[in-house]
Formats: sequence, C-alpha cells, structure tokens
Amino acid sequence: MTMELSTPPATARTPNNLVAIASGKGGVGKTWLSATLSHLISRSGRRVLLFDGDIGLANVDVQLGITPTRDLNTYMQGKAELKDCITQYDEGNFDVIAGRSGSGLLNNVGLDRMRQFGRDLYKIAPNYDVVLLDLGAGVESHVRFLAGMASRLVMVITDEPTSLTDAYAFIKLCKREHPHVDIQVVVNQAGNKKEGEKTYGAISTACANFLRFTPPLAAVIRRDPKVKDAIRNQTSLITRSPSTLAATDAAALAVKLMAK
Repeated sequence: MTMELSTPPATARTPNNLVAIASGKGGVGKTWLSATLSHLISRSGRRVLLFDGDIGLANVDVQLGITPTRDLNTYMQGKAELKDCITQYDEGNFDVIAGRSGSGLLNNVGLDRMRQFGRDLYKIAPNYDVVLLDLGAGVESHVRFLAGMASRLVMVITDEPTSLTDAYAFIKLCKREHPHVDIQVVVNQAGNKKEGEKTYGAISTACANFLRFTPPLAAVIRRDPKVKDAIRNQTSLITRSPSTLAATDAAALAVKLMAK
C-alpha cells in the first residue's frame, strides 16, 4: 500500500523528546550512533528508549547482542501492545524496541496502522527523557513518516559523494513535508575535525543555495577502528572502549542533545 506523505501525527502533539537519527544512504554508522547515544545519555541518569525503525535492515538487537521476545513485527501483527515490546538493555541501562531484519515490515503496513503506531509511540514517549528513532536509510514514505514524528532530526553523513547527495535529498523532502522538525548534521567517520568540517561545508552550501536553509553542524565524529571492534563483538562502544576517539566525540554530541 502506498502511504500518503502528509500523514505524520499532528505537529501540535509531537513530543519534544523524540529525536530521529537518519541518513540518506546506508553504511554511514547511523545505527551505531543511535545505540551509542542511547548509552551515553542513559549514563547521565536520563531514561532512554531506542526504537529500531530501520525496517528491512533492523539490527539494533544484533549490534547490542540482545534477543527480544517481542519486537515491532509482533506489534504490527497485532499480537502485542507496543509497550509490551520494550526490552531492557541491561548493559546500557536503556530500553529498546527492536525491529526485525529482512521482514520488509513497514513497507506493507497500511496508513491506519501506521497512524495507530504513531499514537501508541506518543503514549510511551512521556515515560522517557529521550526517545531515539533509528530510521532506515533512504527517502521511502515510511521513513519520512517516522521522521515527521520527531521534533529533532540528526542527519548522519560521511564524505562519500552518494552520502552527501542522498542526505541532501532527504533534507529537502523533510524540510518541505515536516517543517516543524529541527534538522542538524553529524559528520561520521571523518579523518579529523577539519576534514569533517569540510564535508559539512559541502552539504550546508547546497542547502543554503537551493533550500535557503542551513542545517547546523551538531558534531564531527572521527573515524575509529574501535567502532568496528565493538560492533563485531555485539556490545556497546561505551562499554568496550569508553575513552576512544569516536566515544569522546559522541559524548560531546550527547551533551548537546541533552542541552535542548
């Protein structure tokens, strides 16, 4: 079923603690960043829910080494309430609603069910200080629907040309369809801070020239082999290598997000 694009929950009801983590292209480290931010923010004593909305390639549970008994697929099939699909990630002291890899789940979910999902997520959101939505890559309608549910959106990019062009396309559509969403940019896997700022300059210039809008730079996260090491071992970077480059940069980003 093709979803109408102007169907996110009403803007006036959008909780201000929902933060979407998005990317135009896959493979830029979006899910890793979502999990790492969840862990960092929870360490400050805040209550955090991480929702895996990367439909078809859902892998938050895999990266964290958890096996939920219920997930988003269970909910969409009507077999459980959304609140009953929450799994505690003990190591990081935050909650997770997992997706299901390879299910193609939301691609086949009707508009009414998606709207009900939005209402149910909004009911859960007040139980947390921060709800992070790990979106799928690309500009599919369900991805944009989830983006419209958030009050803030972190667009993750790298210096790859396709990452930049796809991110620009996402920002353009999101800005047009969901003007209430506060969009920020994070450059991931940068060689150093200067290179990261150069990458940001490319997309900010395109946005300024063609959209008359410049999304601010939220953070530059440096390339770090410890990230792959943590993913390979299915654990959080904050547990395995808490003082490494990427963890330090992500911690600075977490502080920024909590400040708002």
